[in-house]
Amino acid sequence: MLRRFFNPRTLVSDTVAGVTLGIESIPDAMASALLAAVNPIHGVYAVMLSTPVGALFASSVFMSVQTTSAMSLIVASVPQVRGEDGIGALLALTIITGIIMVIFGLAKLGSLLKFVPHSVMTGFLNGIALLIILGQLDNLTGYDTQGANKIAQTVDLFRHLGEVDLRTLLIGIITILLIIILEKTRLKSFGIVVALLLASLLVPALGWDSVATVADIAEIPDSLPRPTLPPLSVFPSMVLPALSLALVGLIQGAGVSQNYVNPDGKYPDPSGDFTGQGVANIAAGVFQGMPVGGSLSATALVTSSGAKSRFANIFAGITIAIALLLFGGAISAIAMPALAGLLIVVGFGTFRVDEITMVWQTGRIQQVVMVTTFGFALLIPLQYAVLVGVALAIILFVVDQSNKITIKEWVFQKGQQIIERDPPEVLEPNRVTILVPFGSLFFAAATIFEEELPKLDEDTDNSVVIISLHGKTELGSTFLGILERYADELRAHECKLMLAEVSPETKGVLEDTGQISIYGRDNIFEATEVVNASIREAFHAAEKWVAQNVTQKRRSDE
Repeated sequence: MLRRFFNPRTLVSDTVAGVTLGIESIPDAMASALLAAVNPIHGVYAVMLSTPVGALFASSVFMSVQTTSAMSLIVASVPQVRGEDGIGALLALTIITGIIMVIFGLAKLGSLLKFVPHSVMTGFLNGIALLIILGQLDNLTGYDTQGANKIAQTVDLFRHLGEVDLRTLLIGIITILLIIILEKTRLKSFGIVVALLLASLLVPALGWDSVATVADIAEIPDSLPRPTLPPLSVFPSMVLPALSLALVGLIQGAGVSQNYVNPDGKYPDPSGDFTGQGVANIAAGVFQGMPVGGSLSATALVTSSGAKSRFANIFAGITIAIALLLFGGAISAIAMPALAGLLIVVGFGTFRVDEITMVWQTGRIQQVVMVTTFGFALLIPLQYAVLVGVALAIILFVVDQSNKITIKEWVFQKGQQIIERDPPEVLEPNRVTILVPFGSLFFAAATIFEEELPKLDEDTDNSVVIISLHGKTELGSTFLGILERYADELRAHECKLMLAEVSPETKGVLEDTGQISIYGRDNIFEATEVVNASIREAFHAAEKWVAQNVTQKRRSDE
């Protein structure tokens, strides 16, 4: 059992990877908390607990459960977190998010993610990328913007460019340039830490007192957090935003599950990763941390740093705790525009132009869903934006499918061949017509089906229409009503309607509704294991019926 979490043969590589992730996670966690508009210490506490706890409980060996930009922005859009009991609301939000994730995991709802379209997440995550950038313009410029949302606040900034603090802006720009340059050197991921330190050291070195530091907005203690439970009264109002947080966190975590194979060569169980992320959130919430989820970037860092087992993420949490105890005071000296610069780099890195292009090329519905979700992400609270995007995708899918119905005529040729062509506009007399509908037969699609049925005129006589119901196991009342009207119209012209490839479920519906008496039992042909066998059987029966009627009419005419 111990080897599940610790392997002596990989101790050195796991320790190096853990130290690397732990050091780099501190500024990332602070930046995420800043993005969430909460005390940076809650981001540090969160990753200190969630990273090792997630490693202990997740199915994925390498998944790093940490703060993410998407989840931070959702937290920032929850007004209770900034209220009088903001800390209590934040911790309750984290705990409920964890509980929802655990429930999803234990219920084996990994397949739930298929109901969140890729177009929704593309619009949502790219909207978040823009929000990350716009949300840091205050700290980057030293100007306190005003406005109902980030777009309005950005407009306000451009109207007051004369109030920008140039020293603050310069520190932010220096940080951005240092990160870009240092990440291309051997420092790589450590480049972020070095850039923050160098830019922050410039503030006291140059005596630029106008540049804000972390100490100006929050106290960073050099001690570990104590367990804290929020009052029960704040829990109910946190359920809806927690649901959105859980959904977004689990979707991001699924990216880890799908991209990082465990050492045994098997892919992690998404439901098991749900549970691991949930337990990590509960632990983080109890110890004063903010919501967390599976982080693709942190997982990529720990694996590229040499992680071989779960111990790498466990040691990362230990590294954060040691750094907090030894250097808590130094963390307070980090310049706010330096953190803003870090987040702006993260924001630009979050844009997925290739995914936008792919979604745009897949069709009108995906385009509408992506653009709408992107717009909602910018204009309304994020806990609603993703839910609106999912609802819109479902509605548009139903509407689209309701209009995707076509009818083809099948004509049997010698040698068992079938020719498929458009059905005739008007039924010809003394002829058997086989109609095969493709697509949904529910709701609006049923009326479209009725419009495409061949019409009957004064010359239509002694004809049979065979409608194949292959694969149609459930028929709505609208469609049944259309069949009944068409059958009555055919009888009025001395014609007949037959149904072929009828499943047992469909026949049961026809029995229960009394519809079977409308067509006659002899005109219902049930599906068999041989594909289209019942259509051929119906076709032969229809030809015989037409031929008999033709013969009778000839005799009567004679």
